[in-house]
Amino acid sequence: MASSPGRAMFFLTLSLVLLGDLRCCSCSQVYVVYMGKGPQQGESDRQHDDILRLHHQMLTAVHDGSSEKAQASHVYTYSSGFQGFAAKLNKRQAMELAEMPGVVSVFPNTKRRLCTTHSWDFMGLSTNAEGEVPGLSTNNQENIIVGFIDTGIWPESPSFSDHGMPPVPKRWRGQCQSGEANSPSNFTCNRKIIGGRYYLNGYQTEESGSSKNAIKFISPRDSSGHGSHTASIAAGRFVRNMNYGGLGTGGGRGGAPMARIAAYKACWDSGCYDVDILAAFDDAIRDGVDIISVSLGPDYPQGDYLSDAISIGSFHATINGILVVSSAGNAGRQGSATNLAPWMLTVAAGTTDRSFSSYIRLANGSFLMGESLSTYHMKTSVRTISASEVNAGYFTPYQSSLCLDSSLNSTKAKGKILICRRNEGSSESRLSTSMIVKEAGAVGMILIDEMEDHVANHFAVPGVTVGKTMGDKIISYVKSTRHASTMILPAKTILGLRDAPRVAAFSSRGPSSLTPEILKPDVAAPGLNILAAWSPAKNDMHFNILSGTSMACPHVTGIAALVKSVYPSWSPSAIKSAIVTTATVLNSKRKTIARDPNGRIAATPFDFGSGFVDPIKALNPGIIFDAQPEDYKSFLCATTHDDHSLHLITGDNSSCTHRASSSATALNYPSITIPYLKQSYSVMRTMTNVGNPRSTYHAVVSAPRGISVRVTPEVINFENYGEKRTFTVSLHVDVPPRGYVFGSLSWHGNGTEARLMMPLVVKVQTSDKA
Repeated sequence: MASSPGRAMFFLTLSLVLLGDLRCCSCSQVYVVYMGKGPQQGESDRQHDDILRLHHQMLTAVHDGSSEKAQASHVYTYSSGFQGFAAKLNKRQAMELAEMPGVVSVFPNTKRRLCTTHSWDFMGLSTNAEGEVPGLSTNNQENIIVGFIDTGIWPESPSFSDHGMPPVPKRWRGQCQSGEANSPSNFTCNRKIIGGRYYLNGYQTEESGSSKNAIKFISPRDSSGHGSHTASIAAGRFVRNMNYGGLGTGGGRGGAPMARIAAYKACWDSGCYDVDILAAFDDAIRDGVDIISVSLGPDYPQGDYLSDAISIGSFHATINGILVVSSAGNAGRQGSATNLAPWMLTVAAGTTDRSFSSYIRLANGSFLMGESLSTYHMKTSVRTISASEVNAGYFTPYQSSLCLDSSLNSTKAKGKILICRRNEGSSESRLSTSMIVKEAGAVGMILIDEMEDHVANHFAVPGVTVGKTMGDKIISYVKSTRHASTMILPAKTILGLRDAPRVAAFSSRGPSSLTPEILKPDVAAPGLNILAAWSPAKNDMHFNILSGTSMACPHVTGIAALVKSVYPSWSPSAIKSAIVTTATVLNSKRKTIARDPNGRIAATPFDFGSGFVDPIKALNPGIIFDAQPEDYKSFLCATTHDDHSLHLITGDNSSCTHRASSSATALNYPSITIPYLKQSYSVMRTMTNVGNPRSTYHAVVSAPRGISVRVTPEVINFENYGEKRTFTVSLHVDVPPRGYVFGSLSWHGNGTEARLMMPLVVKVQTSDKA
């Protein structure tokens, strides 16, 4: 089964962006409107009066022009150390103020307490700094060991402090490779980071032109920041003051802050190689980790299960009782999802209710909003032109509109704000594009992004990203006047600007290109604009905001660690089932989760699997769908029909000859996908009771369009904990629909029993060639 080492691609960040803990609280109607730096000391009372007048005008505007109501709502004015005010407002008024020029952020007068980063709070995991969940015993976190195959870790980060943690579990068999003593590479473990290894052989072999000096840290120390970021999302300790350049200041922690971390540095600046990844899997299995988090993967279309390092490594981890959580990819296209093996938990990226936005003030008095992390203060409006007008040399206007390297005429660009475009195939990062603009002498950049993914970025010049609709308005304005000018205002935090969660535009979609009978991705989790730890070796920052399925993956890893802490004997598939079947397909407004930036197109299971994760419900699933190593061997037989290849991957005498399974649909998976339905088909699933010993569940079907669905039996009774019951789902074509159609099978428990949901995904085969 030998194959040439394939280079694994990071599902690295699509951008930078940040989070704090400025969440809406319904019990308080007093809001703070923060407007940045106040006047210098010694400035006149007249200026103070001008500030008071401005605040009054703003309040009058949101009170429908009533000066009396504005005055009555006013609580405080801040005009010394910083500028702003406090007022009694409803949510609509707070949102209107948040959109006004000069407002950095608007947040409720919430009672401060130990809390999570916003993404965890958004998912309802309101726990204390140690991650204990009221009503459930999650204090076993300290015995859960999570391995991260990534770029390493920065051990001095406050997110990885071992303060108050007990001794390392005696079962731990890992190592702490220190690297070169008395050098920047030197690495030390503690009671939080209990293991650290690095893997360089594959990288050095493939990167033969690179010298040793090109590698910053020959140790588990993180030089890029990605590994520290993912580890802290899943298992970082509580940090009181996280921020990115002063934006979004607040407390933050990971999902399982008392869990142990083992870092396996298999990824370097240019990527990860299969041989190093497999070595990391091998060591992690031997070391005794409970969960492995893998925020990386292959380019799509993915190779088959027996020629993909992550599929192989994760298979062996699963066989050894270790759950592997992985990212689905950032290609953003149908059928582009990777990490497709059914024994892995594959995660798509969703959004939270927080945006980092910047206003563009047009000289005609209009204001348009885009996404940004830029905190530059422009003092005046600047002449603004399309980059297509400043093409240089042999570059066409279209090429210069993309602000490609060397495509801009510096004489024409100097001192201006350039409007650049980014199409779906762009390979340059947005930061790189802004650096090209800066090198051409421009003083700002408005980037029109066709993807419209709401990713906020830091730029080398005052910059902002807008979607096509906003971009068209800006272009129309520029064309309407001879001397168009704009001003890009500093970024600010806005809460509740868009319905959430949504599926992120960049998140890779199903169906599976390998086995369409297996639904991928499995679930979605926050992956847009996530604040977490960072390596100061990269940009001299301790925290950063990133976007990508790389960030979604460790959110689910953190939930898995919590589930494992409550149910330490559960198998990987049991933990996976608990997370998948309790996910939701509804947003915070109880509407179907959308997949487009404007919220008009409903997402499907190919976008988010079973839905957006719910960490609280995952800790009490009621029933689960379990699968054992023998089940995965049967799955391999159904998909490869090859005794020899099965021997190679299992290393035992397993044979396909006598295995009853004839289809991949027979795997006891927590979803049902029938990609080639001819007329009728039946699928069996087995559920295990992990709730109250005596419990009853009723089947509720939402049938896919044109398909009738019958569940037998419709009511299942349990008498004991751990008891198993099998049911059959029969599907029949009534009116053949075109393409894939979607439905669901829900099991509703009596009284306080849990509810779980299984997606039904069907495609009718209309001919033998379909």
